[in-house]
Amino acid sequence: MADRILILVALAAVIASCAARSGPVAANNAGIQATPIPTAEKKPDQTLSKRFGSIAEEAKGKVGVYALVLETGEFAVLNPTERFAMQSVVKVPISMAVMKMVADGKLTLDTRIKIEKEEFVPAGMHSPIRDKIPNGGELTIGELIESAVSVSDGTASDVLQRVAGGAKGVQAFIDQLGVSGMKIRHTHKEFAADWDLQYENSITAESAVRLLQKLWDEKPAASPGDDQKELILLNHMYRTPTGPNRLKGLLPPGTPVAHKTGTGRKRNGITSATNDVGIITLPNGDHLFIAVLVGDSAMDEKTREAVIAKIARSAWDTWSVRKEDQRVQL
Repeated sequence: MADRILILVALAAVIASCAARSGPVAANNAGIQATPIPTAEKKPDQTLSKRFGSIAEEAKGKVGVYALVLETGEFAVLNPTERFAMQSVVKVPISMAVMKMVADGKLTLDTRIKIEKEEFVPAGMHSPIRDKIPNGGELTIGELIESAVSVSDGTASDVLQRVAGGAKGVQAFIDQLGVSGMKIRHTHKEFAADWDLQYENSITAESAVRLLQKLWDEKPAASPGDDQKELILLNHMYRTPTGPNRLKGLLPPGTPVAHKTGTGRKRNGITSATNDVGIITLPNGDHLFIAVLVGDSAMDEKTREAVIAKIARSAWDTWSVRKEDQRVQL
């Protein structure tokens, strides 16, 4: 019995030490317990859910939303189980699958991976790597993850997907996590060549939030080294410059947001996907896990992104401790 007490005391000390470290994640991490899953007694906030629906009408397409407060289990939804083209949001589960291989000792962040010229995504897709090493070359796992998540490099994502065992390997990882509603079937290069294939890499708003919960909840806190290694992906999501007008668009400047965007192409006036999924730190210290997916919209980019921003701000206003004058006119 005495030994058990000593072990528990030591474990508590380690966790407290990890929470005290500085950095984008550590600063938003103190005191966080396992995510409360909404129980049968918990029902969606109907007022907020209706507000989501009203805002979504502006998109002239389909919109899926899942918003959950980590610490309280409060949530609101709109079409939470409808499927959408994932686009670059896929870079999150792909990177998570590779980071699991790092955690298991199969790779290190310094492992160098050969990139063949044939793996480059086409010129119409964003890929600084393709421009940096036009004839192919080598990059480390750490560099590939940073490129995929921070600057949404399609080539980096496809190479990481290969490392993780292809689409089947990433799907197996997602299934092992217990996250349903998410399907990985193709690389960026493949769905760039065929419009219809992008819809086979599909996601629901609820599955996106469940994946983010796994990313957040399963961070190890066993030692400073492990903690920092496993926080790399989240830190890249905090630092990404992409999508400033989406989830972050109407939030106060400086609000901590770890997020990943996804954007599809336009055909016949219809844009296949305008997505943003992420974790927003509220003024009261709570964490808002939110996915907003806008699919097959006939509206321009400014309008589609404004829909995401307004939905995020509505959730912020509902669940933040705030002064009345902090509300914004939507």
